[in-house]
Amino acid sequence: MDRRYFLKASGIGLASFGFMAAAPEFLHQFAAAQSTAKGFGKKKVLVTIFQRGAVDGLNMVVPHGESQYYAIRRNIAIPQPGKANGALDLDGFFGLHPSMKPLEAFWKNKQLAVIHSAGSPDNTRSHFDAQDYMETATPGYKGTKDGWLNRVLQATSKKNESPFRAVSLTQSLPRSLYGKAPSVAMTNLSDFSIKAGLYTSDLKGGFEGIYQENAKDSLGETGKETFEAVNFLKKANPSQYKPENGAVYPATGLGRSLQQIAQMIKAGIGLEVAFAEMGGWDTHSNQSFGQNPSQGQLANLLRDFSTAIAAFATDLGKRMDDVVVLTMSEFGRRAAENGTRGTDHGHGNAMFVLGNSVKGGKVYADWKGLKPEALDSGDLAVTTDFRDVFAEAAYKHMGSHDLKKLFPHYTAAKEKFTGFLG
Repeated sequence: MDRRYFLKASGIGLASFGFMAAAPEFLHQFAAAQSTAKGFGKKKVLVTIFQRGAVDGLNMVVPHGESQYYAIRRNIAIPQPGKANGALDLDGFFGLHPSMKPLEAFWKNKQLAVIHSAGSPDNTRSHFDAQDYMETATPGYKGTKDGWLNRVLQATSKKNESPFRAVSLTQSLPRSLYGKAPSVAMTNLSDFSIKAGLYTSDLKGGFEGIYQENAKDSLGETGKETFEAVNFLKKANPSQYKPENGAVYPATGLGRSLQQIAQMIKAGIGLEVAFAEMGGWDTHSNQSFGQNPSQGQLANLLRDFSTAIAAFATDLGKRMDDVVVLTMSEFGRRAAENGTRGTDHGHGNAMFVLGNSVKGGKVYADWKGLKPEALDSGDLAVTTDFRDVFAEAAYKHMGSHDLKKLFPHYTAAKEKFTGFLG
């Protein structure tokens, strides 16, 4: 087993760290942190989940108290609470899609909040542009180099911090984490730490020998640091991990990602920002099944989504004191259904915030309604800029207070916060 094969099989080539040129700096930073720190202590963690494809926020968080909702969605509207397959009532006006039952207990315990009619001031209906604008937090500006989460990390950076401050459970680094602050992208924690780690004891000497003979290889001077990084990440012990508090993660992409994020939080490797994503939300047709709008394509997605998040929060238990989960999607769907029992690209949407520090049990919304005169070109109007939601999470939870630097081209301010965090 030579070094090139080892790097390829273990998933720790330079690209696995989410960037290329910065990899040596990343690993040297790791070595410095390990030589000076006994542990990274308890950290505040922000977990972001991107619902790629534009989720139908009106059927996810249902305005069952508004008759116009049922008038413009005759075939796909979720029935009112109390009716067969009806919405799970939240506050007498809004309700959750019935497949989101796993999150109901967190709402009742005031750990879960909803921000409705949220979104971007830019009205693009391009998935690519809208996702880019949301991840850079600069709507309308395509030239932004870094992502908003990376700017949060830059603002709170200290000497000799863990290079695992930011981890994305994705194949490549998301736009949100582009920037100067080191960030890691990996598809599977086991691939990253265990497959590589199995060989570190036996091959370390041999590997370093190979490294000496191949000093001009792409890894350069980082061979030793690579092994140290792999061994450090093994503290998460993914092969023997057992969720706590009876939590059961779904055997899906999001379920596996959130379980691995929970593992890293418990391992104390210095994680501060985690990113996960889930696709499939672009429901142009057959959004529901037959005559039952509470079943079908959207219902299955929301069941996976809510079950994974509920398992994550249950697993962490008291550790959720220091963790906030924030969900987002690039834009919403049209207010009215289309001719194929689906919804087309829209504007305003709903976001979730979950954590023990969240002022939950409330839908935060400046709700204008769904009547024609209240709509924005046929879409739910955006009354809360998504950057105000991001800013509140960054300021109150992560301690990143320079909002001007965090959100260029926008005047973010504490006065614009909705108040979902204490």
